[in-house]
Amino acid sequence: MENGDLGHMMGEPVSLNVGGCVYSTSRSTLLRYPDSILGAMFRGDIPTVRDARGNYFIDRDGQLFRYILNFLRTSELTLPCDFKETELLRKEADFYQIEPLMQCLGDPKPLLPYPTNTYEEVVELSSTRKLSKYSNPVAVIITQLTITTKIRAVLESISSGFPKWNKHMMDTRDYQVSFTFGPCDHQQEVSLRVHLLDFISQAGFTIRNTRVHHMSERANENTVEHHWTFCRPTHKVRD
Repeated sequence: MENGDLGHMMGEPVSLNVGGCVYSTSRSTLLRYPDSILGAMFRGDIPTVRDARGNYFIDRDGQLFRYILNFLRTSELTLPCDFKETELLRKEADFYQIEPLMQCLGDPKPLLPYPTNTYEEVVELSSTRKLSKYSNPVAVIITQLTITTKIRAVLESISSGFPKWNKHMMDTRDYQVSFTFGPCDHQQEVSLRVHLLDFISQAGFTIRNTRVHHMSERANENTVEHHWTFCRPTHKVRD
């Protein structure tokens, strides 16, 4: 392949319809992070859908995709000074599995002073997934998601709120609910995590911090660990 042909391929224009907002970019920009959902889509590993005008269609937040796309172009996160949708952008970054962006959005929030008659309840969500390096770069070999909290009502609501996952191992001992499954599709794994994040947030918790850790266990596997800490203030109950 000649240099001119390579340059033409890398600069191939692509139009995206994200939640009704249309964006134009290059295929090379969308492939910047190959292990992301966008990388998998435009590498041909995940089926794509087009709208009536031929644009690739993604049913996500179209306004926030502006920041996703700019990060793909520059590998830098730049937000307006008055930006107030960090939590929503974090969910978008998690859906697209752009882990450098997730790390940028994972800075711990400052501790907030609570009145003396309140305390913090904490929920920990951890995810461990192993990705195949050989067959499909985004195929999940096995993954485990574990919610840890001493709030029994939260554990019970998660256990009953995700009945379709009951076929997987669920352990409510030691203040934990665990979902273990695989091999599975990458979108299936992402979907469960996004729904769990939403479920915990709807219970009044906000994300305090996030962590992402990569480690290679063997030549043909790569393990990625995610960890989220949620907190909410609660009034103390008098004896």
